[in-house]
Order: sequence, then C-alpha cells, then structure tokens
Amino acid sequence: MGLSKTERRQRIKRRIRKVSFGTAQRPRLSVFRSNKEIYVQVIDDNNGVTLAAASSRDKDIAGQKGTKIEIANLVGKAIAEKTKKAGVEAVAFDRGGCLYHGRVKSLAEGAREAGLKF
Repeated sequence: MGLSKTERRQRIKRRIRKVSFGTAQRPRLSVFRSNKEIYVQVIDDNNGVTLAAASSRDKDIAGQKGTKIEIANLVGKAIAEKTKKAGVEAVAFDRGGCLYHGRVKSLAEGAREAGLKF
C-alpha cells in the first residue's frame, strides 16, 4: 500500500529542509497551508527565532473579501512589509511540502511584488 497524503508531504518537507536553512542575513520563509487559512513565518534557523509572521487570520487581512488565492497574495505582501521592517531584504523560500502552485505560488508572487527577494 502507498503512502498517505500526510506521510508523503512529510517526506517532501524533510527533503526540502535538508537544503533550505535560514541565516540571519537570509532567513527562511516558511509556508503552512491549511484547508481554510495560510500562515507564513520568516525564521532565522541559526538562532531559532521567528523574525516576522503573517497569516490570513490577521485582522487587516481577515476582513478582506476574495478567493483563497487572492487572500494568499495579500498575506505575501504583508509578510514582505514586516520582513523589510525587520531589516531583511532576501529570504530562502520553504514551501513546506506543498506544491508550488495555487495559494503557495500566489503568496510567493505577492511577496515578490512587495519587494522581497528569493
């Protein structure tokens, strides 16, 4: 019998994390996608600290109308603004085992539009 969906995703996630490591100069932009919401953190793995975080549950974003893909784009723009305030220009993108497609892609494009480099 094959792997379950979650086991498969965990394998992919571990494979990504082998190469994606966040430093203070280039932290890791980690994405978590649930069925309804999308969450993103900017993490410095050397010190084990989260520099910035945003999600579709934030007050300014939760009130917005639109599809989940449009909301993900807004979350990407929000994390880019918070990351810039923290003094970071470039990040390493960690898609968290999800395919670079749909909401994850929309979030990345929103962050790029707002000036984040990865």
